[in-house]
Amino acid sequence: MLSKTIQEALNKQVTLEAASSQAYLAMASWADIQPGLQGVADFFYQQSDEERVHMLKLLKFVNERGGFGVVPELKQPIITFLSLKRAFEEFLAHEIKVSESINDLVHQALQEKDYATHNFLQWYVSEQIEEERLARTLNDKLELIGEDKSGLYLFDRDIMNYRAQISKG
Repeated sequence: MLSKTIQEALNKQVTLEAASSQAYLAMASWADIQPGLQGVADFFYQQSDEERVHMLKLLKFVNERGGFGVVPELKQPIITFLSLKRAFEEFLAHEIKVSESINDLVHQALQEKDYATHNFLQWYVSEQIEEERLARTLNDKLELIGEDKSGLYLFDRDIMNYRAQISKG
């Protein structure tokens, strides 16, 4: 059985994961209408799907533990970006925010001696290490590329490969 405070904290995380999914969907849609950024659009569409899976996993966990997983109301995310670099800076900032929230949840679970929730959250801790690493890698690559069009072309072409490389460690 979940405590009321753990249930509320997990539902807050559900909201954050749902907001992440929406933010990355907005980034994908923006990239989709930019010339030559189909790879980036596909990357963010996939990223959005992943965040939705994270949200569902949390929601189901709350329900399985005797709580009530709440489907959140969301505000509209940022829908346009001044540049590709700015979109990826937002991506990194968002992943850092999610990591901080997961860490707070882990701390709360330990404080309340809710070891089942603590155990469940370890997957999210590992996932966030990968997500932040991926976001940092992509930001670093964009920093190196600058405004070089051929570099941006290669970045867009190869972006899905970076995800696979990060996942392998």
